[in-house]
Amino acid sequence: MTRVLVLRPEPGASATVEKARSRDLDAFAVPLFEIEPVHWDVPEQAGFDGILFTSANAIRHAGQQLGELRGLAAYAVGEATADAARDAGFDIRSTGNDGVDRLLQSIEPDLRLLHLCGEDRKAPSTAPQTIVPVTVYRAKERAADLSQAAGSVVLVHSPRAGRRLADLMENRSDIRVAAISAAAAEAVGGGWQRVEAAKDPSDDALLALATSLCKKPDGE
Repeated sequence: MTRVLVLRPEPGASATVEKARSRDLDAFAVPLFEIEPVHWDVPEQAGFDGILFTSANAIRHAGQQLGELRGLAAYAVGEATADAARDAGFDIRSTGNDGVDRLLQSIEPDLRLLHLCGEDRKAPSTAPQTIVPVTVYRAKERAADLSQAAGSVVLVHSPRAGRRLADLMENRSDIRVAAISAAAAEAVGGGWQRVEAAKDPSDDALLALATSLCKKPDGE
């Protein structure tokens, strides 16, 4: 059976491995990054109509000051992020399961949203809303042993992970890459047996793609 390698940071890595195994995939995790909080100052709540969460990491690592913003309506990308926001006491106004772009296109265009995000994750500048990013966490590179990656299907959850994978892997001709987006697929570069992007930027779509890649004969 083709193995599936998960590169995303914990606790997301374990969650993806669990979902992959529920699909009868032989999955294991080698996180390329670890998440750590950064210092941030809470902006004046009155200056915003809502708060945008694109990752549950922002909720996990924002610290106690996150509680000062519970009065803002929350907009979340993905059910896992929405659940984390609810657990933190936020009222979820809208949840998008097809990425941040579609979420922002589906809500009121004249909103001013506070985006609590990671150091390398920013809302698109073309959003119809006014998005004010505040960094509350960063993904720090960690040592990673990819010696078991040969012959596997590798899941790439971000362009940054794709770039690091490309830096770490010289022998890649027998590895298939399942990327969560076209940008993540482009970031891994060339030389792989196969590179494909998921139909939408979600873990479920990525795992569906991985399942498909595992079933393809070598060289197809």
